[in-house]
Amino acid sequence: MTLTGKKAVVTGGGTGIGIAIARRLATEGCKVAITGRRLDVLNEACKPFGGIPIKMDVSQEISVVDGMQRIADQLGTIDICVANAGIAEGQNIRNSSLEFWRNIMAVNLDGTYLTVREALRHMPVKKWGRIIAVASIAGLRGLKGAHAYSASKHGVVGMIRALSSDHAKLPITFNTICPGYVDTDIIKRNAKNISSRTQMSEDAARDLMVKLNPHGRLITPDEIATAALWICSKGADSYDGQALEISGSQP
Repeated sequence: MTLTGKKAVVTGGGTGIGIAIARRLATEGCKVAITGRRLDVLNEACKPFGGIPIKMDVSQEISVVDGMQRIADQLGTIDICVANAGIAEGQNIRNSSLEFWRNIMAVNLDGTYLTVREALRHMPVKKWGRIIAVASIAGLRGLKGAHAYSASKHGVVGMIRALSSDHAKLPITFNTICPGYVDTDIIKRNAKNISSRTQMSEDAARDLMVKLNPHGRLITPDEIATAALWICSKGADSYDGQALEISGSQP
């Protein structure tokens, strides 16, 4: 158990990528708190590994400040922070609204900023620490039909790289994981949204997203969890300020 004694928080930890990462960290000896907006989902997700469920809305500053303080009070410190909470929605910019834009930014970019800021206030950065933000391939290149989402994830990648530079001489690393299309409930919701805007069936919309991964399949949440676990390992002490793309080869 390589992370025995470490304390971790995973936002958006009740489902999908978040719960996969939380479980892997717990398997390696971490005490893990998970956050999200639905306490019933968090409670159920925590049962198999004895996690700590904390209701928290990353788009609301007071919720993040209070939530991270509660986590620090229960864990004593925060050694690993995985800023995973996010939303993925697309719109044609001609039909888009400022409200839509601001909602994407509030969750994906502001939420990551607030999560990382508060984690650092409770992290022994002069000893050891890991900050991981789950971004997207949309943070490295523009994603068709997702101007706001792409902009938010580009912002996450840039912020994490800047923080890496700020803390380069300390034993704490800052990295992003940038997946392609992952087999989570977001795929189901996006397929439904695409279908409602087009003549395409939900199955055809899902197949379209699958084909956008160069290897022709959806990435599993466990693949992302494996990458996160490696970033937290001793062998990754010099892996810092990077955007780890997991997308099934180049487009």
